[in-house]
Amino acid sequence: MERHLAAILIADVVGYSRLSQIDEEGTRIRFQADMKDIFGPRIAEYSGRLVKTMGDGLLVEFHSVVDALRCAIEVQQQKAKQNASAPSEQRLEFRVGVNLGDIIVEGEDIHGDSVNIADRIQALAEPGGIAISGPAYDQVKSKLAVGYASLGEQTVKSIGEPIRVYRIVLDPAAAGKTIGVRKKRRSWRVPAATAAVMTLLLAGAALWWQPWTLIHTPAAVTRLAYPLPDKPSVAVLPFINVSGDKEHDHLAEGLTDDLITELSKVSGLFVIARHSVFAIGDTPGKIQDVAAELGVHYVLEGTLQRAGPRLRINVKLIDAVSGLSLWAERYDRQYADLFAVQDDVIGKIISALAVKLSEGERDQLARIPTGNLEAYDYYLRAEQEGITYSDVETYRRTLSFYQKAIDLDPNFANAHAGIARVAVDVWRNDYTYLWSAAVARKIAYDAAGQALKLDANNARALAVLALLQLVDGRETEAMDSANKAVQAQPSDAEAFGNLALILAHTGNHEQAIVEMEKALRLDPSPPPSFQLLAGIVFYTARDNERAIPLMEAARDALPNAEPVHEYLTAAYTIRGDRVRGGDEAAKLLKLFPDSNLTYYGYLYDYWHDEDLQYHLDGLRAAGIPEWPFGFEGAEADRVSGSELRNLVTDKTWVGKHKNGTDFIQYFDKSGNTAYRSANTSITGVTEIRDDRLCETFAGYFLDRIVCGYVYRNTAKQDPTAQYVHVTPQALKFFSLAP
Repeated sequence: MERHLAAILIADVVGYSRLSQIDEEGTRIRFQADMKDIFGPRIAEYSGRLVKTMGDGLLVEFHSVVDALRCAIEVQQQKAKQNASAPSEQRLEFRVGVNLGDIIVEGEDIHGDSVNIADRIQALAEPGGIAISGPAYDQVKSKLAVGYASLGEQTVKSIGEPIRVYRIVLDPAAAGKTIGVRKKRRSWRVPAATAAVMTLLLAGAALWWQPWTLIHTPAAVTRLAYPLPDKPSVAVLPFINVSGDKEHDHLAEGLTDDLITELSKVSGLFVIARHSVFAIGDTPGKIQDVAAELGVHYVLEGTLQRAGPRLRINVKLIDAVSGLSLWAERYDRQYADLFAVQDDVIGKIISALAVKLSEGERDQLARIPTGNLEAYDYYLRAEQEGITYSDVETYRRTLSFYQKAIDLDPNFANAHAGIARVAVDVWRNDYTYLWSAAVARKIAYDAAGQALKLDANNARALAVLALLQLVDGRETEAMDSANKAVQAQPSDAEAFGNLALILAHTGNHEQAIVEMEKALRLDPSPPPSFQLLAGIVFYTARDNERAIPLMEAARDALPNAEPVHEYLTAAYTIRGDRVRGGDEAAKLLKLFPDSNLTYYGYLYDYWHDEDLQYHLDGLRAAGIPEWPFGFEGAEADRVSGSELRNLVTDKTWVGKHKNGTDFIQYFDKSGNTAYRSANTSITGVTEIRDDRLCETFAGYFLDRIVCGYVYRNTAKQDPTAQYVHVTPQALKFFSLAP
C-alpha cells in the first residue's frame, strides 16, 4: 500500500433514482454524456485522475486542491447553463465535495478517511453546488475568485471528529469573501481564579453539549409528555404560508404533509402524525413546549412563499432539548423544483440525524409522486379536505379532487390510494347516498389495486386492501397486507391502527393493544374517527377502561355516527353501567330506529364467534331488539314449509315498509325476484333455508345473502296487510296481489 497527500473530488447526481424511474435509459445516457463532454475534459485540463465511477457518482484524484476546485467550479457552471434550457425531468444536477488529505492507494483505487470526508462533504452541498473541507479552504481561500460560506463544524457519519465545511459562492460580488464566520470578540482581562472557574465550567458544558447526539438534559427530558423513543424523534410543524394569499395555504399544508409522509417511510426515525402536529400548530409557545407536548427530540419548522413561478422556502431543524438549531436552509427555486427541494430537505434531515437508510428506503424516497404539478396540486387539495366521518359533502369534494389528479396523471398512485380510502369508508359505514355498499367495495378494491400496481409499497392502499380482505374472511391475506403497510411506512399511525383492528378481529387481542398503543404514540392527538377506531380495538380486546374515554371523545365530535353509539351502548353495559348503556341505546334507536341484533350479527359475520357474542350480549342487555323496529313475531304465526314456498312461487307482494314506503315484489318459479319502490328498482335471487326466506340483491348489503322470516299479521300492526316480512334490514307489511 502507498500513502500520499491528495485533493479528492467526489460528485453525485441529485435524485438519480427518481430520475431513473421516470426514464431509466435516458437518465443513464445523460449521465454518460456528462462524463464524456463535461467532466472528462475538465478533469484532463486540470491534471486530475478519474479513479472510478460509482453508479451515479464519480471519484477523482488531483495533485492540487486549487486545480480540483477549479475543475468543480467549471463543471457546475457548464451544467447550470445546460440545465437552464432542459426540461426538469431531464436535468442532472450534481453535488460536489472537495477535500485535501492523506489517502491510501491500492492499485488504481484510493481509500481512507480523507475519501470518506469528501463523500460526506458532498452530501452537504446544495444541488448544483460545491462544498469543501476546512483543509481545502485553508489552501484556496485567497487563490480563486469565488466566495465562501462557512457551515461551521459538522459531525458526519463514520468520522470521529467534527469537520469544518464551507460552501462555494459563485456570485462575483462575493469573490474573496467568507461569510458565516464568527468574529473574535474583544478580550477582557479577568483574575486568574475567575478564569480557572470559567475554564472548568466551559469544559463541563462542552462535555454535556453535543447537539448531534441523543444526549438529553434531565430537566428538559422530564418535561416531555411521553418517554423519548429509542430512535431520533421528529415533529414536522405546519409550514407557514407567508405569501399573503390564502390560495397557497394548501401548498404549505401539502409540503408539511409530504415531509411527514416521506420521513415516515424511514425505519430509523420516529415521526409524529399529521393530525397531532396540525392540532398543536396554532398553539402559542416555544419550540421546547411543542416538543414536550408531543414527546419528541427534534422539531422541523419552516415558511413557504410562492410568487408566480418562484418558490421560496425557509426550513430549520431544531434540537428541542437544547434549543439549538442543527440545520437551516433557504431555497429560492422554481415551483417546478418543488420535489427537488423536498428531496433535499429530507436528505439533510437524515444526514443531520445520522440515520442509515436501507436500499429499499432509498428507492422509496427517490420516487416522485407525479411528474404533473397540476395533478399534484389537485391531490394536495384533496388531502387538505380530509375525510370527515359521515360528511358527504367533504367526501364529494375530496373525490372530485382525486379524480382530477388522476385525469391529469393516470399513473399517480397516491391519488388512486386516496379514492380507495374514501371508498372503503363509504363501504364500511354504508353511506348509500354516494354509492351502494357493493359499488363502494368494488371501487375500493379497484382503486387500491391500481395504486399498488403503480407503487407496490403504497401504505394507504395496502391498509385499505387489508380491511377489504378481513371483511371477506381472508384473515391471512389481511394480516400480510396490514404488516406490509406498516413496513412500508413505519411511522404511519393509520397503518398501525388498521393492523391493530385486524389483530383484534382475528383473536390476537394482546398484540392488538400493543399495536394500537404504537399508533396513539405516533398520533397523540388523533382525529375523532381515529379515536373511535382505537376505542373499538380496546373494546374488542376487553379493555373498556381505555376504550370508553376514546369513544366518548369521538361521540362529542361525531354525535350522529351510528358506530359511536353502538359501541358505547355495549361498552357501558358490559362495564356494569346500565344507566349510561340505556341512554346510549335510546340515542342509537332514535337516530337509527331499524338498529337490531340480527343486522349486527350479519354485518360482523367475519368476527370470531366469541367476539361477536360478546358484542351482541352487551347490546342485548342494553335493550337493542333482535329485529328492526322492535318487532317480535309469535312462533305460532310464523309461516314455514310448503306455505312459505307457496308465497314465493310465481307470486307478487304488494305492501308498505314500516317507514311508509310503498313497494311491490315479484317472485318467479325459478327463484328469481324483482323489487320496486319509488326510488329503488333491483333484481335478485331467493331460496328457502330452514323456514327462512333468503335473498341476495347485487349491490346491496355487501352482496351477501340476507335471511328473514314471514309471519301472519295476526297482530294487525298494519290492518290492510296479510303478512309481515322481517329481515335484518327491513320490516315489510304485504298482501298477495290478486
